[in-house]
Amino acid sequence: MNQLLLPLLLMLVVAIPLVMGTRKQKKAAAAQQELLSSLAPGDRVMTTSGLYASVADASADTTIDLEIAPGVVTTWLRQAVREKVEPVVETDEDIVDDEVVVEEPAIEAKDEERVEEKTGAQIAPPLEHGKK
Repeated sequence: MNQLLLPLLLMLVVAIPLVMGTRKQKKAAAAQQELLSSLAPGDRVMTTSGLYASVADASADTTIDLEIAPGVVTTWLRQAVREKVEPVVETDEDIVDDEVVVEEPAIEAKDEERVEEKTGAQIAPPLEHGKK
């Protein structure tokens, strides 16, 4: 009896992870198939190559038309679609002002002396705005 126990335990140690891995793969394949069958025009998707696009036509069985830019529609295999993504919503925070303020660094007295020594020119003191 003891001679059969060790081989039986070894088979269980090997068989259990194999069965669990197979189940996980089947669930992932079923989820991917459900995603591919549920695609409809207007859905935002990402392909396996990382391309973001909108579904333009999903009526064919093996192919799908994706709009990658306004007016640019390409045909892909359905299996190339990796996942659905949320549509991009532009918020007020995404809009950046065109005006950029650049502050000039203050020049210290030591720096002024070095510039005078090297070039012989004097540096004018910074202008103060708002004071009369």
